[in-house]
Amino acid sequence: MTYVDGVLLPVPKKNLAAYRRIARKAGKIWREHGALDYKECVGEDLKVKMVQPFTKAVTLKPGEVPVFAFIVFKSRAHRDRVNKKVMDDPRLKAMAGSDTMVFDMKRMVYGGFRTLVEV
Repeated sequence: MTYVDGVLLPVPKKNLAAYRRIARKAGKIWREHGALDYKECVGEDLKVKMVQPFTKAVTLKPGEVPVFAFIVFKSRAHRDRVNKKVMDDPRLKAMAGSDTMVFDMKRMVYGGFRTLVEV
């Protein structure tokens, strides 16, 4: 079964175009280093009832939208190898400068997930 890194973060709507450019570059880096899949998804249908909406999970401020991202790997060991290469990649390090951050990293939610069901 595959292994997935999941991320949920708040992005100001005014920064979505810039975030998309950064995410495309990051996705290419992850894929080059072996990730099986890389997706970045912006919240759209968020007015749900009876359950906790994503909008509360990251405590959105006015003018922000949640972005849910996930990266798929062959296994946790594969994920650890790929992520080490990605974190050491100078292109990613260059993107991580404070002047290029278009969202508040302190409010980002992240975790690694073992796949339970794969259909």
